[in-house]
Amino acid sequence: MRPSSLTKYRPFPAVQLPDRSWPSRTLTQSPEWCSVDLRDGNQALPQPMSVEEKLEFFDLLVRVGFKQIEVGFPSAAETEFNFLRRLIDEGRIPDDVTVQVLVQTREHLIRRSFEAIAGAKRAIVHIYNSTSPLQRRVTFGNASREDIKRLAIEGAELVKALVPSVPETEVVLQYSPESFSDTELDFALECCNGVIDVWQPTPERKMIINLPDTVQWTTPNVHADMIEWMCRHLARRDSLLVSLHTHNDRGTGVAATELGLMAGADRVEGTLFGNGERTGNLDIVTLALNLNSHGIATGLDFSDLQSIRTVYERVTRLAVPERQPYAGELVFTAFSGSHQDAIKKGLDLRAAELEDGPAQWRVPYLTIDPQDIGRSYEAIIRINSQSGKGGVAYVLDREHGFDLPKTMHPQVGKRIYDLADRLGRELSVDEIRDAFFREFVNLTSPLDVTDYELIHHTIERGRVQCKALILLRGEELRIEGMGNGPINAFVQALEAIGMKDFKVTDYRSHAVRGGSDASAAAYVQLQHDDGRLLWGAGVDPSIEMAGLKALVSGWNLLR
Repeated sequence: MRPSSLTKYRPFPAVQLPDRSWPSRTLTQSPEWCSVDLRDGNQALPQPMSVEEKLEFFDLLVRVGFKQIEVGFPSAAETEFNFLRRLIDEGRIPDDVTVQVLVQTREHLIRRSFEAIAGAKRAIVHIYNSTSPLQRRVTFGNASREDIKRLAIEGAELVKALVPSVPETEVVLQYSPESFSDTELDFALECCNGVIDVWQPTPERKMIINLPDTVQWTTPNVHADMIEWMCRHLARRDSLLVSLHTHNDRGTGVAATELGLMAGADRVEGTLFGNGERTGNLDIVTLALNLNSHGIATGLDFSDLQSIRTVYERVTRLAVPERQPYAGELVFTAFSGSHQDAIKKGLDLRAAELEDGPAQWRVPYLTIDPQDIGRSYEAIIRINSQSGKGGVAYVLDREHGFDLPKTMHPQVGKRIYDLADRLGRELSVDEIRDAFFREFVNLTSPLDVTDYELIHHTIERGRVQCKALILLRGEELRIEGMGNGPINAFVQALEAIGMKDFKVTDYRSHAVRGGSDASAAAYVQLQHDDGRLLWGAGVDPSIEMAGLKALVSGWNLLR
């Protein structure tokens, strides 16, 4: 923004609340949840959902566990009216789910809303009117505070009068001073208390006061001050559910909601993945999983987040960003080498801890276990030219079952990252495996073993004789050697034909997890006379042949 533009803006005034208590509070329980996906989400869609798509989305929200679902603005659009009627007439609303309808404090709209909810077991009628000075001046043509307050009270009176028209429906009143975030606190309180006085809620028959952060004008701490101030001054506080409806204009919708809950709110409205007008609403997925990450049960089931995201993206025709908390494609992905190494070590340590029983989740860079929301470890570490040596080892281990020796990691990592650098892109897990095989496994040039036989001596216990047919630079040779094991015997056979410029310095082997034909993997480190240390790998159904192939691969890499 140009410096000259700054004169158009002003700091948002602070709330005078010197004894605020929310900063010292800790969230210990979940709020009540209300999804408004079928209202704000639909209003914000370039291509609105059809009734059938709304029905599918409603069913999804029920499966997730929402007990309060706002089904739209039935008095404003026939699609939303027909959608709600189908929910009711076809018996699609579970007994423990309350539908919510949104309506302005205008008589004909409220009456139409009651036509829409008739027959529902329980419904929240959510009335609202704009209360901020800006809205009073611009939208209502300099309406007075008394005029605006009268709209709220008359709306509540009409709702109360219409309740007998739907005797089979338990009606709960919800009132929002729209643009609460920019309304004088004393006036917002007047409007809310006026509606409360009409409805006369009790602890057994509560009403909802919703305090919407309709436009985010300020920082989350000021929002929390506003919520705490209202909670202190609202009439009949024990007969109210104070509700939050934050937007994300400043990118702090989740933070404002968390602090608002600390400030005394009981209920939260929001959407899946933060869909909504402008920059969107509160992302309920993020807030609920934030609470889960502190061990707090929410009643919402995001254990298969990918399937939820799939339905969401299909019916809304919107994409969840790759960096969206928890749900984004890349949020459990580490490209940085040091991060990859720390994640691998953390996961290995956790696996060891779990052998002794349940253990707390403590893995560097991962706030939750991806498996808890239906993600798999395959996507945690992906490889590009900026990745570290531990990342490649992690992928080869977790995805393909190869547990490389620690000192082999740098050698393999460099080859893989050089490939990623040449290609100028990320490598898939299969490309990593293929490159590993191409560069290190079962190498056959200039040396190859075409046949071999091992004879275990019964007289000299532990001694093994190796007879092999090799191909060296195109020449077929028969070699023979005796040693204290298959690898040593083969080395002795090579030395017998003058191949003496190396020695074996390390050897490891294991069964390949998930390998075909019960494959075995072996890794042999060789040291050349010039000081170079290189690893070779071998894979074969026979553990002995895998070891010989690893030795041959290492020898070929030394050439």
